[in-house]
Amino acid sequence: MQPLRGTDLLMDKTMDNFILPDSLGEVIAKADSDECIVYADIDLQYLADVREQIPISVQKQFRLAVVQLHVTKSKAENLSRAQRLVKEAAGQGAKVVVLPECFNSPYGTGYFAEYAEKIPGETTRVLAKVAEECGIYLVGGSIPEEDGGKLFNTCSVFGPDGKLLLKHRKIHLFDIDVPGKIRFQESETLSPGSSLSVFETPYCKVGVGICYDIRFAELAQLYARKGCQLLVYPGAFNMTTGPAHWELLQRARAVDNQVYVATASPARDESAGYVAWGHSTVVNPWGEVITKAESDESVVYADI
Repeated sequence: MQPLRGTDLLMDKTMDNFILPDSLGEVIAKADSDECIVYADIDLQYLADVREQIPISVQKQFRLAVVQLHVTKSKAENLSRAQRLVKEAAGQGAKVVVLPECFNSPYGTGYFAEYAEKIPGETTRVLAKVAEECGIYLVGGSIPEEDGGKLFNTCSVFGPDGKLLLKHRKIHLFDIDVPGKIRFQESETLSPGSSLSVFETPYCKVGVGICYDIRFAELAQLYARKGCQLLVYPGAFNMTTGPAHWELLQRARAVDNQVYVATASPARDESAGYVAWGHSTVVNPWGEVITKAESDESVVYADI
């Protein structure tokens, strides 16, 4: 069986396997299916504050920019808008800039295959170029990625030299069916990612998730335990889930883990098949909203 991750004692009901992970998710004791006793020596002081065991680099304050982009059906127009707003953000002193989920494509399962690209490809070449021109860390929202005959919802991150630092494939796919309101099944089109994605800057270590990933507290916990002080989630919550949970989840992840949380949404387009909530936000470790967009295209800033 696959190891279960977490900080609690876990029992797999199907396999009858008892698993004890440590605070970093490593399995330190495991039973098979027969009756037995398993033992583990637990260092409670270590568990009490695991982040004390991980060096965290915080050199100085920096400006974070979140771009809430108006996304159209024209990929060329989307890329042009993104470049312009990233440059605008850099001109305002931003050192880390975050773009929204599916910023080069309308958000919808019917569009993913049509707009999908290899990485590297057209969109990531544009992102690499603007990151280098501006000398910034650029979290490239997400795009539909084609790889090996599969489609992924993928975020690429670039450094100030324009080099690709990582790509994060959305781990938790968004499947929702609210009778009379909305039905959306990403899993009918997309494949899930399976890896944590962390990059380092001179300011702090950053963990990356995409949209629905924010609902899973364990992912944020693992990032915090790896020393991340900022979690970024390009996301496109809709008009049903957005008002109810968008800000709530950001504040929860921030307070749970004592980190900054930033989200980047597409701007709201009432004519789109999938209408994004907007309200891109940055939350501090106290759970306070320190900057927030409304529903229109805009760039918001936070000094971290």
